[in-house]
Amino acid sequence: MPAMTLLAGGQPFYGLPVGILLLDARFPRPPGDIAFAETFEFPVLYHVVRDATPRRVVCDEAAGLVEAFCDAARALEAAGVRAISTSCGFLALHQAALASAVQVPVFTSSLLQIPPVLRSIAPDRKVGVLTISAETLTPAHFAKVGVDRPMLERIVVGGLEGADALYRPIIENRGPLDVDAARAQVVAAAEALTHAHPEVGALVLECTNLPPYAAAIQAATGLPVWDAISLVRWVHAAVHQRPYDGR
Repeated sequence: MPAMTLLAGGQPFYGLPVGILLLDARFPRPPGDIAFAETFEFPVLYHVVRDATPRRVVCDEAAGLVEAFCDAARALEAAGVRAISTSCGFLALHQAALASAVQVPVFTSSLLQIPPVLRSIAPDRKVGVLTISAETLTPAHFAKVGVDRPMLERIVVGGLEGADALYRPIIENRGPLDVDAARAQVVAAAEALTHAHPEVGALVLECTNLPPYAAAIQAATGLPVWDAISLVRWVHAAVHQRPYDGR
């Protein structure tokens, strides 16, 4: 007699192991962006945190919004996701609060990848971090994701405040977005960072809107690049393991 498969039920839908907390944003999202669903080879479940505009999260440290993010994380967990990520690397400040709000793993920021990346490169090499706002990315953001002071000495940061084609649509939360101009400016910023710091051996992109340009950054710099999409793919691999039957 064949084995019986029983499904317990209890959820409104299935097959969405990763949930993503989205900012309340209206700027355009090209393929490769974390909020462009077909960026991923697997389905994800989005939840928008109302009033969490890019400026409030990036420039104001998500003041007054943390509990709303926690409530949204709980809603994703109740819907059945097995891990949660976010759509802004600046939420690193609230890694502990969000992880404590639910029983599933939470990954607030691509900056979480920095400690293993640092350990993977020679001790005389550094990690370059490209961020939407170097002015507001502080040592506290790094500390909250496990980057201690010795590690911080091996990090150099490049900001995109001068990359108007990308910076203004994101911070002002509006379109249009000139994707070609944004790509050129982002690549120029990455090249400037690596030319100023030839000791950089890897790049981590803080901003979840930078993955559309990651391949161009890699082609220009020749360096490995980690970003929000590589983080979500890693998380998905952990909560959706492929079975092996030995054949």
